[in-house]
Amino acid sequence: MITSSVRPGSILEETLEEIQTILGSDFDSITVERVVIGIFFTGVKLSDGSGGLCFTPIKEIPEAVCCPSSARAMPYPGRFTGRSAGEFLRDLPRAPPLKKAVGIAILNALSESCWKRRPEREYIRESGRDVLDTVPLPEDGYVVVVGALVPIIRRLKARGKPFGILELDLRTLKPDELPYAVPQDKADAETRRADMLVITGTTLINNTLEPLLSLARPGASIVVVGPTASMLPDAFFRRGVTILGGDSVTSPNDLLDMIAEGGSGYHFFGKSAEKTIVRRCPVIR
Repeated sequence: MITSSVRPGSILEETLEEIQTILGSDFDSITVERVVIGIFFTGVKLSDGSGGLCFTPIKEIPEAVCCPSSARAMPYPGRFTGRSAGEFLRDLPRAPPLKKAVGIAILNALSESCWKRRPEREYIRESGRDVLDTVPLPEDGYVVVVGALVPIIRRLKARGKPFGILELDLRTLKPDELPYAVPQDKADAETRRADMLVITGTTLINNTLEPLLSLARPGASIVVVGPTASMLPDAFFRRGVTILGGDSVTSPNDLLDMIAEGGSGYHFFGKSAEKTIVRRCPVIR
């Protein structure tokens, strides 16, 4: 089990503050135009035309077993349209899972608006490349993967060197991947040991990202990846993240139509959304 005294959810709170600074008075006028909570992803379109994504945390909703109890998990069905985007971001780190997923999707959409308004010169943002397919792996260094991130696990198996996987639901791993699974009582030690951490963005939903980052050793390469982590990078980089791999929604309506029909990333990447990589610009001395 990951243990730490850091404040969970602070990345979300700091990112919201940065968005409010960049958008200024326009922030209060942006409303929700459309929301789709799909099987795999939750997506939104805002009144300024921006779109955002988040993983749908179905497994994080133990009460989602019948209509009366599930109603408590998401209080706004049929009443999303026209609400202020900011309303969904209040106390976001402590929101119930589905409401948090909608809030993070909104945060990602607002971040896209910020990118268009004020392109950051401190960062390099590339589109159309998947960080899990392209990030350099250490030749001999120890890598810990947080989550069942198939592309990077495949590359690590092919590398033929020891690595570890932190994953609570072992059903998501293939039989030949189970030997790499790290027992929960060794998670802290393995995280501190890693030369490279590759962390799923869904850790933003369950508030485990900050504790993980606080355990990383100085100088470790840290990649946070997934549609959920498609927001401004400042708060991540302040905590040692070296690369942020997310997604940019290019056609919100088409994307939401696909999600509503049970679509996953295989169906919309390269069509209504593009993978992105954000990294710091090299320091010139």
